[in-house]
Amino acid sequence: MTTALTRRHLLNAALAAGAAIPLGATWTPAAQAKSRLTLPRPTGPYPIGTVSLHLAGRDREVMASIWYPAGRDARRHPPAPWMDDAPLRELLVDNDLDPDAVTGPITAGHAGTPVLHALGRRPVVLYSHGSGGHRSEATTVVQELASHGYLVVTVDHGDSYTEFPGGRLRVPADHVLPWDHVHDIRFVLDRVEDIAAGRNPDAEGRKLPAGLGAALDLRRVGMFGWSKGGTATALTMNVDPRVRAGLSFDGPMESQPLVTDLSRPFMLMTAEYRRGTEPLDRFWSLLHGWRLNVQAEGAVHGSYVDNPWLLAQLGISEGELTPRQGVRIQQAYPLAFFDLHLRNRRQRLLEGPSPAFPKVDYLP
Repeated sequence: MTTALTRRHLLNAALAAGAAIPLGATWTPAAQAKSRLTLPRPTGPYPIGTVSLHLAGRDREVMASIWYPAGRDARRHPPAPWMDDAPLRELLVDNDLDPDAVTGPITAGHAGTPVLHALGRRPVVLYSHGSGGHRSEATTVVQELASHGYLVVTVDHGDSYTEFPGGRLRVPADHVLPWDHVHDIRFVLDRVEDIAAGRNPDAEGRKLPAGLGAALDLRRVGMFGWSKGGTATALTMNVDPRVRAGLSFDGPMESQPLVTDLSRPFMLMTAEYRRGTEPLDRFWSLLHGWRLNVQAEGAVHGSYVDNPWLLAQLGISEGELTPRQGVRIQQAYPLAFFDLHLRNRRQRLLEGPSPAFPKVDYLP
């Protein structure tokens, strides 16, 4: 029973399951004094815009966000929160924390600002979250990609903390499988195609940012995910040829049915789910195209998403990899992967160990 778990157990269980930012473990007066959490700033040259979408179909309903490069007037538009207040409150309560003690971060994204049209059509990257997570959990990576010219689509699945228009909340549900994430991603990608064709798929018909449809290059689509979302990335590539390249943040690669052979580029950033175990060894053997497995020394399951950076602000540390080291890895490796495979730009970072990242091992 969850109620029988200590805060430390809640943290560890959430991380192991690929959950959202688990803000528990220890809750001290010093941590309470940190009223607003912060995120690292992206390093790219472009300001960032973002828009939330309510997407509903006959058998599917999700919230999604699109992050994109914006013009210099982006700062005239309001900055977007990392997570809406109501689902953040549910997340804190579920982790036995005072929901009035923490204010969520403000992102670098500005809501509804026009897309930077001078860049033309840009590659599209989709994100699938971990079990019991939410679409904001990898905002550090999402913002980094958008600041370098990508359009990034993040999706809340059925096992997420999310809020729909009108204030209706959804909290994580049991029995949501990696294949359910796959069905959501394909549904959302269909809706992104609608936007590129000049249609507005938002269920309430809310206005889309100017220039959004014209900026989407659906010939260059990639995907990444954390934990269950990493498994879903591989499964999506099995059934949807639109996704040209996939990246997994410590995905367990377990599902029914299992992943089958892949000939398109795939990269593993492993931590706790690593090679030497049957699921990962089997998956590695199925990769017949470009492939790479990197692993940061001292990384834990959540090291490649926002968790360590936010937890450190509460006085909580996990693993031997420092939050700053983790952020540098998050900002460099996904960008290099998608630049190589969606922009055809050579990336020496992916060709072997780098002196700039001495803690990152390249596994044969």
